[in-house]
Amino acid sequence: MDTYSSLVDKISKHSRLSVDEVEKKVDAKKSKLSGLISKEGAAQIVAAELGISFENEILKINELSEGLRRANVIGKITSVNLVKEFNKNGRSGKFASFTLGDDTSNVRVVLWDSNHVSLVESGNLAQGSVIEIKGASVKNGEIHVSAFSDIKPSDMKFDSVKETTAPLSGNFGDAKEGAFVSVRAFIVQTFEPRFFDSKKNEGEKGVLFNLVLDDGNATMRSVLFGNNIKKLLGVGDENLFSLDVLNAKRAEIIGEERLFTGSFKMNSFSNNLEFSVREIEEFSIDKVIKELETSAKV
Repeated sequence: MDTYSSLVDKISKHSRLSVDEVEKKVDAKKSKLSGLISKEGAAQIVAAELGISFENEILKINELSEGLRRANVIGKITSVNLVKEFNKNGRSGKFASFTLGDDTSNVRVVLWDSNHVSLVESGNLAQGSVIEIKGASVKNGEIHVSAFSDIKPSDMKFDSVKETTAPLSGNFGDAKEGAFVSVRAFIVQTFEPRFFDSKKNEGEKGVLFNLVLDDGNATMRSVLFGNNIKKLLGVGDENLFSLDVLNAKRAEIIGEERLFTGSFKMNSFSNNLEFSVREIEEFSIDKVIKELETSAKV
């Protein structure tokens, strides 16, 4: 969901300013606001000051940006989750969610309004449905649809849609909540694994492992679970809950480099961003060189 370049291109096209001129305005606006907003946010302000509105524009899913308040998209539902109940801060009700895809990417959509939830319960919103969503918001990398948003069927045809979200190449210095990225980083610190009781399956235990990663731009506290712990530490099921074995193994990985794929999430206890790791790959310089050579030939 990194849309800065796309946003600048659109502002340039609508305003007839060059890309360089638009970027200078964005940098000036960001500087004026003491760097308290992102480049995307500054670009949105520049667009508004130039009289450019994207409120009615249909975006591709990979053009969605974090914090967007009036997002409009068209896509095909690729999977639907069970309707669930919630009870929080004195409020209770139901919410529904599904995955929406287009030819660029896919995204989780969350419905909070009872009328919208009923569309899932009745089967009017089901796998294979092509829909248009207007006036939604983007939060934590998801589309959130409220009572003020609109959902309706669309006649658009999709030959194929992306059913998996491709991670962007990212770094910890530009970390944004909800972003799904791959980062090449060194392991610089590890912490003792923690064991917990599963909330999903009564009687089942889980394990989490915190570490600090450094990608050369910044460090980031990161968290791994289950299979990724086994993969990183090289242990089997029989040793996954052995504190002695895990502690011995974690001392061996300090200074090692890996390719980590995951998403940035806000830790509710520390109120800081952390990196939730989904995949770990061995880093191979030969693979990088091969990819560079392939792209150079295109």
